[in-house]
Order: sequence, then C-alpha cells, then structure tokens
Amino acid sequence: MPEIKRLQKNIRVIVVEDHPMFRDGITTRLRMENDIDLVGDYADGGNALKAIRELKPDVAVLDVNLPTLNGLQIVKHANNENLPTRSVVLTAHHDIQQTLHVIRTGAHAYAAKDIASDDLIKIIRSIAGGDYVINGEVMSSDARNRWVSEQIEDLSVQMLDSGEEYYTPLSPREMQILTFVTHGKSNKEIAQGLNISQQTVKNHMTSILRKLNVEDRTQAAITAIRHGWVRIQK
Repeated sequence: MPEIKRLQKNIRVIVVEDHPMFRDGITTRLRMENDIDLVGDYADGGNALKAIRELKPDVAVLDVNLPTLNGLQIVKHANNENLPTRSVVLTAHHDIQQTLHVIRTGAHAYAAKDIASDDLIKIIRSIAGGDYVINGEVMSSDARNRWVSEQIEDLSVQMLDSGEEYYTPLSPREMQILTFVTHGKSNKEIAQGLNISQQTVKNHMTSILRKLNVEDRTQAAITAIRHGWVRIQK
C-alpha cells in the first residue's frame, strides 16, 4: 500500500470491538500516532452508534460481529442519517463476496482482522482523506464504483454458471429481524419484540430470503452466522 499524505488536522477515531485484548491492541497503537486522536472505544454496537451520532468522529473502526448492533448495521444507520463518519470494517470472514457485501453496504474500507497495525493506520488516513481502501488498494469514489460494478458482473457470471446468486445488503430493519431469527424467535415473537405486525415481519422475511438467495429461515440464519453478521446467544 502506498504511503498516505497526512492531513492538516488530527483524525478523530473511535474503535468498536468487543474482544478486550484486540480492542486494547488497536487503541494502544492508535495512541502512538501524532495525527490521530482516539475519542472513544466501545464493545457494544448500540453504544457505538450513539457515540458516532454525538461525537461525529472522522473514522470508525468496526468489527462486524458485535452485541446489539453489528458493524454493518452501524454503517447503514450512519449513512442513512448522513453522518460524516467514514468506516473501516474488520472481520475474520474474508472473501470477495463478503468484501463486496460490506462495501455495498456503505463501508469505506474493509480488511481482515489479522491486518498489520501499520496497514490499518494507512487505511484510516486514506479514508479520512476521502478515499476508499479495498483489498489494500486505495481508490477514489469513481474507482470504487467501477470496482463494485466489475465484481457484480464477475460474480453474476460465476453464480450463473453454478446456478446461484450473490446476496445484496439488508436494510437495518431486515438485519434486526434476521438477528431474531438466528435466536430462534417466531414471527409472532419478532412482531411483539419490535412492536410491528406479523404481516410486516413476513414481508421482511420474504425480502431477506430473496436478498440472501436462500429458501428458508434456517439457511438465512446459517448465512448470517457464517459471515459474522449476527452473534449466537450464549
């Protein structure tokens, strides 16, 4: 990855990671940088979203698999609310389809959790400066859009040959309902928990199955768990 020019003002960053040792490692490394101000670290997605709304940091470093709200839900909410925070999503599940899914959700960078700390710092600087970083490559907004189009085209051909389809991003409400599904909740229980009608839950489930290209709730739950979008209750 090429060296990134440093910005004039310090980059305000929050870290959202529920594993204490991993979170401490990131925050300790960020505090070593003169041009980065760590303004908060959180273990819970819901609290992190509140902080993003209040603090409006330049960059949020997000794990995908979080309590309350996952990293993708945070990205969706931040984008829908036109918040200025740009996001880098870290996950243990790393493949091209997951990468495309994260970027289409609205993240500005995506990386595996075993990324070197120096590379993570470069990513933070890059996206704070307005660029995107995908698979270690710094891209402009136009280059990001071209990459997404190319990957969709390539995956479409691959899935057509295999008889499958790639999945498309879920809305925050759909992700919320999918979380309930992975916890074994019925449509009635989901409706009661979210204070919506059972028909609305059914409509969302139809959309979820279509977007994930699966046939039933069990397959949808497996997809979510495998990619780290949803946490398994203990």
